[in-house]
Amino acid sequence: MKRTILARMIDHTLLKPEAMPAEVERLCAEAAEHCFATVCVNPAYVALSASLLKGTGVAVCTVVGFPLGATPVTVKRFETLQTIDDGATEVDMVIPIGRLKAGQHDVVRDDIRVLAQTCHDCGALLKVIFENALLTDAEKVIACQLSVEAGADFVKTSTGFAKTGATTADVALMRKAVGPDIGVKAAGGIRSYADALAMLSAGANRLGASSSLKILAEAED
Repeated sequence: MKRTILARMIDHTLLKPEAMPAEVERLCAEAAEHCFATVCVNPAYVALSASLLKGTGVAVCTVVGFPLGATPVTVKRFETLQTIDDGATEVDMVIPIGRLKAGQHDVVRDDIRVLAQTCHDCGALLKVIFENALLTDAEKVIACQLSVEAGADFVKTSTGFAKTGATTADVALMRKAVGPDIGVKAAGGIRSYADALAMLSAGANRLGASSSLKILAEAED
C-alpha cells in the first residue's frame, strides 16, 4: 500500500494521561508533515491541536466519556459540544458498557443517538467505541446494530486502555455487522505495518495508532 494512502487512514494518537503540551505539539507537527487523517487527543488539548493544525488538512479527533463510558449522556453531550467548539471535527465516544451487558439496549441506542445528532448538527463525525475486550461476540454485534440505528459514522474496537485492543476477528465481525456504509476503526495494539495491513484487510478503514511513524517507516521499507 502506498505510504500516502495509508497515512490518510490513520488517527495519529496521544491519549496517555501524562501527555504534556510539548508532546501534543510534536504530535501535531508529525501529523502535518505526514498528512495523517487526524490527531486524536484528549479534550483538554483540542484547542491547542486545532490552532496548530489550521490549514494543514489534518483534522482534530477527540474522545468523550473516555475511557469508561460511564458518565451520563448529558455530560457526554456537553463534552462533545465543548470539544467541537474548541475545534474537533471527529468525536470518539465510549458506550455505557455496563448498560449494554445488562441488556438495556434502548439506553445504549439513545446514548449514541444523542451524540450522533449533536455531532451532525455541528458538522462533525461520531465514532462509537465498544471496548471489545469486555464484550462477547453477540454483544459486539448488538452494539454494531445499535450504532447503525442511532446514526453513528464509525464503530471502533477499543479505547487502548483495556487488557486487549483491536483484533482482526473483531474487525471482521464488526464490518459484517455494520455493512459497507459505516466506517470501522481499529485501535489498540496496532504497532507495525503488518498489524495495520491485517486490520485493513479485515475490514477497517481507519486506524488509531500511537506507533504511526513506525508504521509508515515500515511501509516505506
